[in-house]
Amino acid sequence: MAHVSGNTDTRQGILDTAHRIVGAKGFSGVGLNEILAAAGVPKGSFYHYFGSKEAFGEALLTGYFEDYLADIDATLAEPGLSEAERLMNYWRKWQATQGSIDYQRKCLAVKLAAEVSDLSEPMRLALKAGTAGIIDRVARAIEAGAGDGSLRVEGTPREVAETLYHLWLGASLMAKIERTDAPFEAAMAATRRILNLQPA
Repeated sequence: MAHVSGNTDTRQGILDTAHRIVGAKGFSGVGLNEILAAAGVPKGSFYHYFGSKEAFGEALLTGYFEDYLADIDATLAEPGLSEAERLMNYWRKWQATQGSIDYQRKCLAVKLAAEVSDLSEPMRLALKAGTAGIIDRVARAIEAGAGDGSLRVEGTPREVAETLYHLWLGASLMAKIERTDAPFEAAMAATRRILNLQPA
């Protein structure tokens, strides 16, 4: 019998492998056998770690957002910068990861939102909670930036954060369709206008 830590490591290994594969192919386009083979886990053991493919998808999204939110927290707490500079660094990192062909770092919210929201209520709720966490953090940064004078917005920080998140989500989808960085460049310019920042 495997130790609990071994079980935890194997479960996390499956999720890490799945993030890379699902990031490239989507959720429905990937069979469990492909993920298990890539993770080096026997085919018959999947249900030892996850109750169903849906539960696995929920765990995949929950873990993804835990890591993503920790990264945002680090970016928005970077010392020696104004709140506006920290926020713009966050959008630059978004563009760098979403514009890259490195699927391992692709945003699962962008990749899976349209695909799974109608298929799985638990996965939709995991997406909803994760994206709400992102918007909350952006709203707090906007509020702090208005306080330190590094940016200025019309509307509440929450409204502006939601608008910016929707803008960047749309830009990510359009960049996939167009296969250019032009949607990100337009989103960056619009973000600077919305935050009343000077051109870079």
